[in-house]
Order: sequence, then structure tokens, then C-alpha cells
Amino acid sequence: METVLSGIRPTGNLHIGNYFGAVKNFIKLQENYESYFFIADYHSLTTHPTPQDLHNNVKYVLAEYLACGLDPEKATLYVQSDVPEIPEMYLLFNMNAYIGELERTTTFKDKIRKQPDNVNAGLLTYPVLMATDILIHRANWVPVGKDQEQNLEMARKFGKRFNHMYNIDLFPEPAAFNFGEQLVKIPGLDGSGKMGKSEGNALYLIDEPKVIEKKVMRAVTDSGPKQMNQEKPEAIKNLFTIMN
Repeated sequence: METVLSGIRPTGNLHIGNYFGAVKNFIKLQENYESYFFIADYHSLTTHPTPQDLHNNVKYVLAEYLACGLDPEKATLYVQSDVPEIPEMYLLFNMNAYIGELERTTTFKDKIRKQPDNVNAGLLTYPVLMATDILIHRANWVPVGKDQEQNLEMARKFGKRFNHMYNIDLFPEPAAFNFGEQLVKIPGLDGSGKMGKSEGNALYLIDEPKVIEKKVMRAVTDSGPKQMNQEKPEAIKNLFTIMN
């Protein structure tokens, strides 16, 4: 049976973007693959959460994983920091990763643009840690969004580099799992970009019905079409996507 792996950073409660973009598909994958779904607490350290916040967020995500339908009898659910081999392997891969290739990654450039006062080494080596997460399980498939495809390519590169250096065929080349039309990108309620916790434009899975109604009523709209059969603005498409 082929192996599939994916994870979510514990930066707070899950929102419907997490559900439709990731967790809903995890539930399907656990039926047909050897599945590993983890809580990426090491990846969260780049934003310097307090220990208590991080501990609480890990518990929230685990509870919501289970509530959504992930089954420990069908998939392996784990916290990244509970696996001691991950930092060991991360160290090995770091010794064979080069500054130039890491600085050229789109995710690193995006992060330093968004948080110029917190450009830490963890951001630079994020692709190395992601490669470790994938290759430690010798995963064949990784569900990733467009923004992570370059990092998946880096994982393939690090795996091939390790195989070549030690003249072994240890790591397979992981491929992006394509959900096709099943993959739904949930945009933010403010009409800009994708839904996210830090942007304050999210509907959370734990939101009460009245809270959801209030958020949707405040969502960005427009005054109506100005001509016949006019294409809906992106903000209006967002609401239709959410309500469907």
C-alpha cells in the first residue's frame, strides 16, 4: 500500500479553509492509503508562540482532527515533536542543503516580505524540515497547495541527493496528490486571498451559529451587477463557494 502524508501547523482552531482544503480529503485518503497525518508544532516555532499557547493549540487541532472524522484505527495521527528521529534527520539534511537554494524559495521570500523583523533560521530551513517530515515516512504522496509545490520539489531534491551521496536507494520521490475538482480553495471573508487565522477573515469549525451568521453578514459584497450576465466579482464568488 502506498503512503500518504500531510500535516497542519497548530496556530489555533481549524477553520473551514483547513477543512475543505485539507482535512475533508484526509478522511477519504485514510480509507485507501497508509496514512500519516501530523500536527506540525516544530513548524509553528518560527512565529515564537508561548509554550502554553502552543500546547493548547496542539490539543485543539488533535480534537478537531478526531471530530472531523480522522480515525486512529485507519490512520496514524501524531505530534511532530513526539518523534525524536525528526530533529536527527533534519540535522542530517541541513548538512547537505545549501544557503543559495534555500534563499531562492518562494515561501522564504514571501515570509521575509511579510515579517521583516523576524527573519529567523527556521524560516530559511523550513523546506528542509518539510522534506524531513515527508521522507522519514518514505511517503509516495503529499497533498499540498500551490504555495507548497516548490517545497515538495526541494524534498525530492534532498532525497535524491542523500541517495546519491551514500549510494543507496532509500528515499522514493514524493509526488503531489492531486484532488482535481475535489480540491476547494476557501477564500477569506474579506475578499482577499485565502482564509487564514492571522488575517482575521476565517470561519472556525467551533464557531457558534450566531457567530457564523454575524461573520457572513459582515463579509465583503458589492451593490449588484451593473450589466446583464456580468461575471460575479471575486468577493461574491467567495460567498457562493462558502455557502455551497
